[in-house]
Amino acid sequence: MTIRLTESATLHPLLLPAGADAAPTDEIRAYADVRNRSLFETTGRDDDALSAAALLPVLYSSRASRKRQWFVMDAGEMVGCMAVDILQDASADTAIAVIALLRSHWRQGIGTAALAVLEAELRAVGVRTLLSWAEHHGDQTNSLHAPTGFGAVPRDSTAEFLADRGFALEQVERASELVWSAETPTRLTRSLSVAQEHARDYRVVQWVLPTPLEFVDGYAWMKSRMSTDVPDAELGTPEEVWDAERVAELEQRQAAKGFTIQVTAAEHIASGELCAFNELAINLGEPAGTTHQYDTLVLAGHRGHRLGTLVKTAGLLGWRDRYPLSPRVITYNAEENRPMLSINEAIGFAPISYEGAWKKELA
Repeated sequence: MTIRLTESATLHPLLLPAGADAAPTDEIRAYADVRNRSLFETTGRDDDALSAAALLPVLYSSRASRKRQWFVMDAGEMVGCMAVDILQDASADTAIAVIALLRSHWRQGIGTAALAVLEAELRAVGVRTLLSWAEHHGDQTNSLHAPTGFGAVPRDSTAEFLADRGFALEQVERASELVWSAETPTRLTRSLSVAQEHARDYRVVQWVLPTPLEFVDGYAWMKSRMSTDVPDAELGTPEEVWDAERVAELEQRQAAKGFTIQVTAAEHIASGELCAFNELAINLGEPAGTTHQYDTLVLAGHRGHRLGTLVKTAGLLGWRDRYPLSPRVITYNAEENRPMLSINEAIGFAPISYEGAWKKELA
């Protein structure tokens, strides 16, 4: 179904092949290209760029998320894309959305019209909370401050667009980068040694997905706590339910995407409980590309033993052995998550950009 947005721009649903293992269509290739170009225009980096083949598997719905995608055409050219994930945990009334337009098509009413279409569709299926994350750039002397009291984003065009359409800034996230140098292994080894002295009741276990059977339940529980035990401001992210099936689904999607993930965990020796973990990921087709640090968490009942430092440093050292050509690691943390930011800073991460986490109530 074609939806007219402006006199010249139209919105179209993205049609997916019957199976994620099918070859990308020309439409999906164009969608991936516009997505990547828009990301580069926004961030100046290509860390999150994906080929059409890598992007396709993550466009399909899963047990965790109902997904839909659209694209914008203007004068016969694809110029934008829109995607939404309706989270299926809890009441399934929270969605995460992104509208990405090439800069040459900003300020023409296209984004406003596309957002109105999206909001109408979400209300019709019972979504009441819409979340969106956006990287911001501009003059920090004219900033919006997060209500958490930690961090701010410039009042750039993206911030103005979201604020003018009813979104509220709830949280600021810091993107940090670790660039490998000759000194990095020494710094990591030193930090690991200190952490081990404070964590004598724990040992490090490490694996590359798929997760060994003996660790699946513990890993699933820790993944579920990412939705409850990390700073969430007033975003209201629903509590996630993880089990072996959801872990397997995650692993299958990452493999189909062409990525691998290394998990480094801390195991409590006396009980055998997994109580902290760190994830590092890379595109297997680009072993000299950027490493992505995904989730890192220490369960609330085990904090105070430097387990965050333990799993991060052990993870990075093990990762360097596996992928010595990857030059840098990127990670994201809430600005109010001072314990994790302090760990990052101590081992060499430096801030490179800031994201705003925005929320709009649709009810």
